[in-house]
Amino acid sequence: MGKIAFQGELGAYSHEACAQARPDMTPLPCPTFEDCIAAVRSGDADLAMLPVENSTYGRVADMHRLLPESGLHIVGEAFIRVRIALMALPGTPLSDIRHVRAHLVLIPQARGWLNARGITAEAAADSAGAAADLARGGQRSDGVLASVLAAQTHGLEVLARDIEDQGHNTTRFVIMSPAPDQPAPGSGPVKTTFVFRVRNIPAALYKAMGGFATNGVNMVKLESYMVDGQFTATQFYADIEGHPDDAPVARALEELAYFCTQLNILGVYPADPDHFDGGAD
Repeated sequence: MGKIAFQGELGAYSHEACAQARPDMTPLPCPTFEDCIAAVRSGDADLAMLPVENSTYGRVADMHRLLPESGLHIVGEAFIRVRIALMALPGTPLSDIRHVRAHLVLIPQARGWLNARGITAEAAADSAGAAADLARGGQRSDGVLASVLAAQTHGLEVLARDIEDQGHNTTRFVIMSPAPDQPAPGSGPVKTTFVFRVRNIPAALYKAMGGFATNGVNMVKLESYMVDGQFTATQFYADIEGHPDDAPVARALEELAYFCTQLNILGVYPADPDHFDGGAD
């Protein structure tokens, strides 16, 4: 059956990603992202589910540093729509709710819905943890904003669903494994994720990226970030559509490597078909 580690408490959106992408595996909650990685490296878990970016808030802090240093390989991806539910102790009517707790990033996403009903909100360290706290002995006038899975996990009653003011907020996760598990070329939509550093020569980044354009390879993500807090040491994180064994991708990566001092492929894995542009040849 196996275990899949995630950061947070049972009922967190990361737990939901595990349940959706690997329903046959047992979820293993961990306090931090580093603990998730350590659980896989020690053999306590077989896989790790890690968030890398959110459509509203951008990349997840520290993740671009942790992934290259983890020693693990990306073997899949998952996208979770952040659907916010209001939950309370069983038998509590919605009209009794005066105050809710939730993770800091969830509250603004439901601000319009809460204000319209005169409900105040307080930030919590973790939404699923707030659900667990409420189940252990909260006030009947208190509620929690979290996933429906959090309510099911902690025995709370869902009073309202999909209360987010806008319905586009989505988090992308990557699934990490101790060993690579590359799909065969031509077996379906594939993404390749890598990090690189360019040589210290004029227009190195421009020239390095040129190979993807001339070979028709779709680069869906490119981000830069400092290494070890140094303004002069910049590393780039990239996602492309295609397999390194595909001729256009192979040519683009060869040209990239020429202009790089470091190139590290983090994973070659099946792309989520609902989030694949199909721009690569």
